[in-house]
Amino acid sequence: MDQAATAGEAPDSLCLLRTSALGDVTHVVPLVRTLQEHWPQTRLTWIIGKLEHRLVGDLPGVEFVVFDKSAGRLGRRAVRAELAGRRFGALLHMQVSWRANLLSRVVNAPLRIGYDRKRSKDLHGLFINCRIPARSGEHVLDALASFLEPLGLRREGPPRWDIAIPDEAQAFAEKHLPGDAPTLLVSPVSSHRLRNWRAERYAAVVDHASLELGWRVALCGGPSAYEREFADAVLAHTRTRPLDLTGKDTLKQLLALMRRATLVLCPDSGPMHIANAVGTPVLGLHAASNPHRSGPYSDRRWCVDRYDDAARKYRKKPAAALPWGTKLEHRGVMDLIEVDDVIERLEAFAAHRAAAQR
Repeated sequence: MDQAATAGEAPDSLCLLRTSALGDVTHVVPLVRTLQEHWPQTRLTWIIGKLEHRLVGDLPGVEFVVFDKSAGRLGRRAVRAELAGRRFGALLHMQVSWRANLLSRVVNAPLRIGYDRKRSKDLHGLFINCRIPARSGEHVLDALASFLEPLGLRREGPPRWDIAIPDEAQAFAEKHLPGDAPTLLVSPVSSHRLRNWRAERYAAVVDHASLELGWRVALCGGPSAYEREFADAVLAHTRTRPLDLTGKDTLKQLLALMRRATLVLCPDSGPMHIANAVGTPVLGLHAASNPHRSGPYSDRRWCVDRYDDAARKYRKKPAAALPWGTKLEHRGVMDLIEVDDVIERLEAFAAHRAAAQR
């Protein structure tokens, strides 16, 4: 039976609780890599959502306990049954929501690490007995990495993902994006609909990439009716015919597509962080959210940032005066991003790429 984890000493086992969403799950992977590097004998169990499990569920050396969020109480009971009779050295409670708090109760661990008071909500503090350092100005990935600190660890150097891409997924990507033509992969939809840009503006950028830069362009997205409708709206406004892969790929195939892409264009969404995890640059569209907190972690040079403009319009103050992490998901906020803003970043990236190839 595990004893409570002690700072700097490897426990027999740890339980990680982060069920969603796709982007945040990619941010947890570098933490897992750090734990495995420093404590290779520690058994890691990760409670994760069903969709998210499809993306990272083959991480080696990790036991996954899948939580079906749609099942409600029955989903919690299933997790409880799977963990019955087990005790962990520590719980890393990395999700702030009432549902996650209730789920955390099924984990038997003497050390329960959670967020600092400022980042807590939904009575999170009642379900933990140790807090990560209170900091502001951190990217979400760095905030999650700080869950290592009460254990006496820190991530050293840049984060490492190395999420597996099966041969089948690579073959899918090679079939649809053959060769090495420069490719703009457009993932236009966020599940937070107020973060979505207008379809006709995406279409204008698609046409510019194709007609002015000579790039191959492909659309991608999930199988939902909304994403299909949005992709159709983009296509209805284009003069060119980009490859339409909307609803045709799995998450692993999306990983492969993004690794073959030259640049990914998207709002603040899970695909942004998936692209970053495979090392592909991202032209992110930010007005509703702060790119320094939730933009592509490794390289934000190509993002369009209108977050400060949004703060001044909707909160009547500069972004620097808002609490860190404030979301400005107001109707019309993404209209602050003009087509020319995105084309300028696209052209800048293309010029940078051409210079690097000389």
